[in-house]
Amino acid sequence: MTSRLPLALPVSVFRDDEPVIQSHPVLEGACPPLFGNTGCWDLNGIVRRAPNLAAAGFRVIFRELDPQWNLLAREMAMIWFNPRHPAVLARGLHLPPDPVAPHTVSQRIGHLRALHAYGVSRQLPPWVGDWSDDDFKTYIEHRCQQGEAASATGHVHVIKTLHRFRGTLAGSGLARDPWPDTSTNAVVDHPTVPELKTPVIRPETWFPLVRAAWAYINDFGPDILRALDYWHRLQAEARPLSTAEADTRFTAWLADPSNKVPVHQLTGKLAVNWQLLTFLIGFESRKMAFFTKQNRAGLARRATAERLVAEGRIRTSLIDGLREVTRPDDSRGPWHDSLQPRELAVECLALRNACYVFVAALSMMRDCEIREITKDALTEYFGTQAVKSVKRKLDPGLPTAHWWIITPVAQAIETAIHLSTSDTLAFAAVTPRFHGNGFTSQTAITRFIKHVNRHRRITGLAEIPPSKVTPHMFRRTMAMLTRDYPGSEIAVGMQLKHAATRALANRWTQGYMDHDPSWARLLTTAIAERRFQRLRDLFDADSRGEAIGFGPGADQMRLAFAAVREKAKALRATGKAQRGDIRVEHGLLKRTHLSIRFGKLNHCTLDENNPVGAKCLEHAIVPPGHRGPLIDRCQPARCSNSIITPEHLPIWQAEHASLTQLRSLPTLPANRRVLIDQQIRDVEIALTKAGET
Repeated sequence: MTSRLPLALPVSVFRDDEPVIQSHPVLEGACPPLFGNTGCWDLNGIVRRAPNLAAAGFRVIFRELDPQWNLLAREMAMIWFNPRHPAVLARGLHLPPDPVAPHTVSQRIGHLRALHAYGVSRQLPPWVGDWSDDDFKTYIEHRCQQGEAASATGHVHVIKTLHRFRGTLAGSGLARDPWPDTSTNAVVDHPTVPELKTPVIRPETWFPLVRAAWAYINDFGPDILRALDYWHRLQAEARPLSTAEADTRFTAWLADPSNKVPVHQLTGKLAVNWQLLTFLIGFESRKMAFFTKQNRAGLARRATAERLVAEGRIRTSLIDGLREVTRPDDSRGPWHDSLQPRELAVECLALRNACYVFVAALSMMRDCEIREITKDALTEYFGTQAVKSVKRKLDPGLPTAHWWIITPVAQAIETAIHLSTSDTLAFAAVTPRFHGNGFTSQTAITRFIKHVNRHRRITGLAEIPPSKVTPHMFRRTMAMLTRDYPGSEIAVGMQLKHAATRALANRWTQGYMDHDPSWARLLTTAIAERRFQRLRDLFDADSRGEAIGFGPGADQMRLAFAAVREKAKALRATGKAQRGDIRVEHGLLKRTHLSIRFGKLNHCTLDENNPVGAKCLEHAIVPPGHRGPLIDRCQPARCSNSIITPEHLPIWQAEHASLTQLRSLPTLPANRRVLIDQQIRDVEIALTKAGET
């Protein structure tokens, strides 16, 4: 019986002995894999990997592909890694000069493996070049059924690339594009600039999560760092001793009444922490069996320590003076009941995770940018506190960028630096037994939430409701919360690093800032509460006989306040008011419809239902559906709805002085002088109402 020999593989334009990485910067001393490696190209330790990327993403896997598909996959990966390779240019293929990132190449080869597996399962021709256009279209329909259309665009790109690279591939690739003259996104009806789908973090999760992170950083963090430093010092000072030397040191340690035996909970009862006790005495427990149960001397030493425990000479933590908290049952106590070495390692992880959560929540930095923060990153930028990091997304030059931050964020970064075991990175492993970057950002968030909820009966922290929280959602949520501040689109664009010609804000910025229904009710309530608080302050000042403002609007407000006090007096006289304090007036004030808008130059009391005397509405074209004042037409000095309060007067006085000085300039044009005279008269009208002129 004869068998057919497999056909010889076509000859590739790439040599088997040439390195696959020729366009990326290679780490010092690294040896890149060769093109002839047919199993896996592991690029970990070959090119620099961003701290937030998994090591698996830097492995390009070719296994489970038959020889012809294997060569095809290696050639495509080689072209993506080296788009200006001489052999590529010689075949007339001219691609952008920047090489494709390793994790992207790994993902695309994964798509090619999925395409091969689909062909095998559907018994399609062994070689992809023999497939029909309908085969590819059916495959993409299959991928769209498996998930969203956006996820299928990568598979379409790989198929189109088989046609684009055909002149360079040994097997010639695809003779035609299954979707000629159609973009990758259009094939699956996916918009080129899709709607931003990143959800916000729900407010019932956001507030307890951010508060818990800050509590760990500001309240628990000093205790954790103090305990960590003390534990490191105990380990550094521990010495290998002979049994006689250890006995002498143990006797001296017992003689000092300030020394206490460390105990922890084991199977529901207190037990001596023998390993920690040996460190407190001053020697390494693993080097000798000092408290062994195997001989009489060891048993006698254990009995001595246990007698001290029975006498109450114990300690439950490495350090004393842990911060006290109020717990859910209203009891008071330390935030941790047993901060010893094993528990300390867990709390160090929780503190590192809290630092990450807090920085992600309040800086608007991307996950990769936070993970690139180095130990020398805190700085000043244009006179304001900032942190510098590497901007990676859509910027192959990897420029250093600056993000303005507040002091608490700087404190979080400093805390992370203290914990980090990395020589350079602020966010890394916190214990030496973990190598490399030490954690994934998503795991850090998830574990911190679980840790807070698991121990909240001791720590006194509020429960964090279970809901989806990802690193990118912090950025989206904070951008949404800042949308209503003046100039917010520009400021948020700068923090998000959305570079564009339009003042550093691009079309993505507005998507990040869009309101979310889960926050709308909360934000509306918060604004209303703040407005009432300021109205209540005015009421209290008027009740004390203080001047609350000047002008007709102030007179109207005083009459309204007087009516509230009269109503409260009547309720007390008839016995309908049970309380005799100011809360009666405050309750009535809240139920009374008083229209007021607080401003920097004045307050406006215009009633939307009766806008009599509103200068801003005189001879104005009011937009359809608009209610309330037209702020840009406000005339504070002339409007009967305007209140100028004592806190506004310094601004008006400064404006009068500035205009008067400007008018005195001899070179001032006549028409400009007339305009300034009109402005001075308006300012003087306002000051006259306040009795300032």
